[in-house]
Amino acid sequence: MNNDKIPLSTLPMGKKARVASLTSDGPARRRMLDLGIIEGTKIEPLYKSPTGNPVAYLIRGAVIALRSDVSERIIVSSI
Repeated sequence: MNNDKIPLSTLPMGKKARVASLTSDGPARRRMLDLGIIEGTKIEPLYKSPTGNPVAYLIRGAVIALRSDVSERIIVSSI
């Protein structure tokens, strides 16, 4: 297992990772927690829009689109 921590926004398509931490606060943090993005959650980027933003991620069996300003505040470790 690779323990390098990187922002989710830089994770390559198709590469799986686990959430290590969240760096946002307030309503943005609450939204991530409501979506099930908590420490240890597996995440995989699936599709990128033609403009590159947003990106669709597989999170807990659901496909969720996140903008880069949100995904850069989610720190992950590759698995």
